Amino acid sequence: QVQLVESGGGLVQPGGSLRLSCAASGSIFSINLMGWYRQAPGKQRELVAIITSDGRTNYTDSVKGRFAISRDNAKNTIYLQMNSLKPEDTAVYFCNLYAGQTYWGQGTQVTVSS
Repeated sequence: QVQLVESGGGLVQPGGSLRLSCAASGSIFSINLMGWYRQAPGKQRELVAIITSDGRTNYTDSVKGRFAISRDNAKNTIYLQMNSLKPEDTAVYFCNLYAGQTYWGQGTQVTVSS
């Protein structure tokens, strides 16, 4: 019923940058929390960054200082600016929305490799 669509993934060399976007649509009455998760092959899905409706953010330790999450509430869209990318950042990145229930996007592949 609620759709989250990620975009912006791709292949980048170590030290490079990517910007992910996630647009939410559907029957959404209240968006309190959105975030990005990632899942590497053979590993559990992990939280990368979250942002509240008033702009407060939190990051997992491994991306602090390199990634920045932001949101445009009017557009129901969040972004993840990823700088100084490392091979360890390679994963499928998923957008997440909590609005009474939790919703997931389809994921976008980020590959960091030389």
